[in-house]
Amino acid sequence: MPPFDSILETIGNTPIVRINKLAPDHVNLFAKIEAFNPMGSVKDRLALGVIEDAEKSGALSPGQTVVEATSGNTGIGLAMVCAVKGYPLVVTMAESFSVERRRLMRFLGAKVVLTPASEKGTGMYRKAEELADAHGWFLARQFENPANPDMHARTTAREILETFDGIHLDYWVTGAGTGGTLQGIARVLRAESPNTKIIVCEPDNAQILGGGHRTKYNSDGAPLDSHPDFRPHLMQGWTPDFIPKITGDAMDEKLIDRFLPVNGLEALRLAKALACKEGIFAGISGGATFAAAVEIAKTAPNGANILCMLPDTGERYLSTPLFEDIPADMTDAEIALSKSTPGYRFDQAPKTAPQSADAAPVDVNDRARQFVAGALADREQPVAFFALEWCEFCWSVRKMFAELDIDYRAIDLDSVEYQENGWGGEIRKALEAQTAMKTIPQIFVGGSFIGGCSEVFDSYKDGRLQKLFDEFGVSYADKAGFDPYELLPKWLHPR
Repeated sequence: MPPFDSILETIGNTPIVRINKLAPDHVNLFAKIEAFNPMGSVKDRLALGVIEDAEKSGALSPGQTVVEATSGNTGIGLAMVCAVKGYPLVVTMAESFSVERRRLMRFLGAKVVLTPASEKGTGMYRKAEELADAHGWFLARQFENPANPDMHARTTAREILETFDGIHLDYWVTGAGTGGTLQGIARVLRAESPNTKIIVCEPDNAQILGGGHRTKYNSDGAPLDSHPDFRPHLMQGWTPDFIPKITGDAMDEKLIDRFLPVNGLEALRLAKALACKEGIFAGISGGATFAAAVEIAKTAPNGANILCMLPDTGERYLSTPLFEDIPADMTDAEIALSKSTPGYRFDQAPKTAPQSADAAPVDVNDRARQFVAGALADREQPVAFFALEWCEFCWSVRKMFAELDIDYRAIDLDSVEYQENGWGGEIRKALEAQTAMKTIPQIFVGGSFIGGCSEVFDSYKDGRLQKLFDEFGVSYADKAGFDPYELLPKWLHPR
């Protein structure tokens, strides 16, 4: 395979995988795993399709800012596409969606504007419209933009038909988000595989598609009202508080054979079962779609072929109820396993060679000793911070210094600068000879040794550090109530 010209060329061509342990014996159950897209979800397709269509039509100018309302996956896909193509991106997103989605978008260079959860999906949609109107930005309009289903008709649908070429596909099961996957694939299946039953699932506590109320739209397809049957639900990316125009069009075109409600707890259960039994790492919406497929399988005829869509990866849900009962610390069973062999255990001190009272001092070469002495005597940079690049405690100290706007000299002993001939190790020996402390970080102010991470935090909290800063002319921000222990790694229990 030749190299790709950009990451965008890797979008699509996701695998269809047989379900073995969780499938009823009398049917063939398959899943199309959209997590294989480069940013981990089906919405990568939408993002590329919408942006390229806007470029082609002239609706999007070079360097123009793109703005969109999203529960996360569309925003992540747009952030990737915009990063490659050079468009600034602003995303509006209700605060109720998972934190990791915001962080991923920001990591990719997007700005994320949160809207109150009480304003639901229409709130984040209206905010995106406001921003587009106020600043002249391009609004992607995933919920009504025909480029969304067109992309699925050109790619996802063709992939499905190619996989099932010569094999009858009896049921295709999908969730309803923007409606792009639904409408784009269903149109093609209706035309080229007319015997395939199209099943659309939605949350059982927010059945807005199966009810009688239809969303009204303005002239450009934007929703005018919030659906009265909407309730908050677990399936992020499914069922906003309105029926998107694309989904409404699919309903009008009679592309749907059955609406199937799915229970949120069942979605969680089957997402976990997919991981533990099939090795497939899907999100809550994937668990929900799979739950619907299993329900369809119960009454399907012998030998039926059923395909369900798994829209994204489970990594989008680390801060959601999907992972609520997954511990970060060792369980009792894991602790018992640790204790079943003698070494490398947290409940025992590490074995070290005994040190005699007349043990030889640490061998320190003069160059390293002079280097340390010079760093501590530097009055231009009185804060000397001996650190390691990979160390989480060192990063906690860096965060504190950044928070307080403190200028310091970082000497990262594991960095390239200190690697040659073990130079970093020699400096560390010189530090140990001076402070009798083996661990890193080690922090000095004006040549005075403060200690490591916790000692620096303690000295700030009791005011000793500020006095040293004042004595040696180190400027710092005075932040009342600031607790540096909040900057420790999350897996640690703060004091």
